[in-house]
Amino acid sequence: MIHRVVGTAAIAVALMLPVSAMAQGVPGGMERGAREGARSAGPVGAVVGGTVGAVVGGVAGVLGVEQRPRFHRYVVEQHRPSYHYREPVRVGVVLPESGVTYYEVPAEYGVPQYRYTVVNDQTVLVDPRTHRVVEVID
Repeated sequence: MIHRVVGTAAIAVALMLPVSAMAQGVPGGMERGAREGARSAGPVGAVVGGTVGAVVGGVAGVLGVEQRPRFHRYVVEQHRPSYHYREPVRVGVVLPESGVTYYEVPAEYGVPQYRYTVVNDQTVLVDPRTHRVVEVID
């Protein structure tokens, strides 16, 4: 019986979440997925939904697809200096607390919880509490 509930919840969540979680990033996708999953299949659905939402949200990134080129142009126009980092820049990398300048993201992009900087000539969004890169903007 439990396997049937888990399987049904997983299928329902997998079908419902991709569109809703896509533009929200990992945290937003996880939260929304857990809520939707709990509504559909109780506690088991919340766990499955949170996991699926985090995965789907992480694929889409923090900024929406249409915002990325506009934000990149904004950063280029600001002429921010690039910090030299010895490792490849990718999501999950933790940048140093000192030596890197973090800038506020304009409100129009809807991500006030993040900051941006330029590392190895790449624009990145960073969680200011942990200095972890959450998105690399192409």
